[in-house]
Amino acid sequence: MMFSSRKPFGGRLARSLALLGSPVSGASMQADVARPLPEWAQHEAVWIGFPSDPELWLGDLKPAEREIAAFAEAIHCGGKGENVMLVAAHEGAAETARQLAPFAEVVVEPFGDIWLRDTGPIIVGSGTSRRAQGFDFNGWGGKYELEGDEDVAERLARRTGLPFSKSDWILEGGAIDGDGSGTFVTTEQCLLNPNRNALTREEVEERLCRDLGAERVVWLGSGLLNDHTDGHVDNIARFVAPGRVAIPTATADDPNASVYADAARRLADAGLDVAILPSPGRITDEDGDIIPASYMNFYIGNAAVVVPQYGAANDAAAVEAVQALLPGRVAIGLRADHILTGGGSFHCISQQVPA
Repeated sequence: MMFSSRKPFGGRLARSLALLGSPVSGASMQADVARPLPEWAQHEAVWIGFPSDPELWLGDLKPAEREIAAFAEAIHCGGKGENVMLVAAHEGAAETARQLAPFAEVVVEPFGDIWLRDTGPIIVGSGTSRRAQGFDFNGWGGKYELEGDEDVAERLARRTGLPFSKSDWILEGGAIDGDGSGTFVTTEQCLLNPNRNALTREEVEERLCRDLGAERVVWLGSGLLNDHTDGHVDNIARFVAPGRVAIPTATADDPNASVYADAARRLADAGLDVAILPSPGRITDEDGDIIPASYMNFYIGNAAVVVPQYGAANDAAAVEAVQALLPGRVAIGLRADHILTGGGSFHCISQQVPA
């Protein structure tokens, strides 16, 4: 996720997308297809994008490098976590990554920017049956099309020795979240957006079934205000157990209060168990513009869950809430202010490789 101007994308899609149709897929889909394991399943490794382009990151480059190195260290957890593979776009950035994160494996694969949740492959299956599934990518609806992002998924898969196949439609990993049992959650604002695919709701569901083993799709409406991804679900709703999904609850003067309320209603209507996390509330950039900050963009590793922090009043409460939801790991809050200037946080820059 990247803002070419280093500030949130200002265009707003019509919120009427949130009113489209039923929140749950119609006929139950039957999938005999390997699906992604839930994020809390055991990982062999994780790919993490490392900032590599000074022209994109400007004055935030060095602070963002340090934030990402701290995130990688927390996930590695002194060897108790998972193998960390920092992905740099060129050797110069790779050398910086090695200096900041000597515990990590650093690999060089050219890319546009660091958002590997969206450009990297989605791994389905486990053990010897694992394979990497790729999708078309068009720079989040044609906003930021950068060289290398279109095929980094295949190159990472080949480097890791995983069979790779690519589907014939546009899908970003941050646009979906699954619980491992066949239930996925997504948003209408993103997956029904004409800037991605000319597909109906039913056609999207058919493709999720075919490519990722989806048996049920729960549709939320819109995503966060000023989120240039057009409503990625990993900023508003995350599975924390089979059938249990966490969402934010609004603070006073929260710019996303209506989004959270609509998500809560749809999830309850779908019969899912809803857990509540705090919201960071109204977070603005140096120009006073609202930015899409979210505690939901946490990453679930083998030993730790890393929760982005923004210097907001609810920072500590968010870490406590995540700890209660995922008690088998240590919840760690780390600042992500400079990563957020690029448009995302810890979940956006990472893609797990399940064991």
